[in-house]
Order: sequence, then C-alpha cells, then structure tokens
Amino acid sequence: MIQHLTPADYKTMPWANGKGVTVEMLKVEENGEMLWRLSRASVVENGEFSIFSGVERNLTVITGPGFDLVGEGLHLLAKPLIPVSFAGDSPIRAEAVTLASDDFNVMTARHLPKPEVAVITGAVELRGGDMLAVFALQPARVNGRALAVYDLILSDEDLTMSGQVIVVRLHR
Repeated sequence: MIQHLTPADYKTMPWANGKGVTVEMLKVEENGEMLWRLSRASVVENGEFSIFSGVERNLTVITGPGFDLVGEGLHLLAKPLIPVSFAGDSPIRAEAVTLASDDFNVMTARHLPKPEVAVITGAVELRGGDMLAVFALQPARVNGRALAVYDLILSDEDLTMSGQVIVVRLHR
C-alpha cells in the first residue's frame, strides 16, 4: 500500500493555544484517541507551545534559522534539519526566534514506541513493515513516483527514494 498526499489534501487549523496555525497532513485515531499526527507549522515569535497530554513530540525545522525550545530543566536547539524530541505535556516555549521558521512535527501517543525521524539527502532504500511517512523537502522520487515539495507518501512497503526528505518510521 502506497498513499500519496499533497498539500491539497491537508487541513489547516488554529493551534490549541490559539497563537498560530497548523497544517495537519495526517492524523490517525483509534477509539477517539490520537495515535499519530504529522503536521507543519510556523514559529514566528517567542512564545508558549501548546500542551498535548500523553503525547511525545518530535520537531524538525525545515525553513528559517530555527530557535530554542526551553522548559523546566530543558533547553533544546531546534536548528534546521535536526530532529529534536520532547514530551508534549511539558510546558515548553520557543525562545531566541529571530526570523520565522517552519517546522515538521510528529506527535505520537505515549503508549506507542517512539517514532524514528531522520532527514535523508540522496538515494536510499528503506525496508517496510512499519508505517513509513516520507515528506518531501524538495522535489523527490519514491518508488519511481515524483513528489513535489511538501508532498507526503505513506507506505508499509519497502521504498527506494532519492532527493531530500524527512522519513518517519511509525512503529505499531
């Protein structure tokens, strides 16, 4: 199974804290509970992140200079193309925002294994089995299929790809 989503398939919605907008690309629920969510958002100023109880988060800056993620006992550098993870229910804020930065977000229910998130440039083969999400940061190819910038491929099959992409392995 290979599913190809484009920006026309995504849903735009306000942040839970009302201070920005999220582009939701994929949300998988079971019995009314979120299992996985992939989204994109812009951080344009210093401020609090929304709280998501029982959720693990992973954020990768995809445009702009990045920013710091700061909370009690936590200081992460959210720099371009370097995934960082943190608990969704820990109060955290963006600081040192100098210019707007767009980020790619992965949220998973805490009871699930943490996802593997990697930025890949060039040609690579990935084994399937788990759910793979491939998000194109520039024009790319997956199993011979052309992807435009910000297209998303979902698959549980083996994949051969080229270009610059973020690959998320969502374990079941």
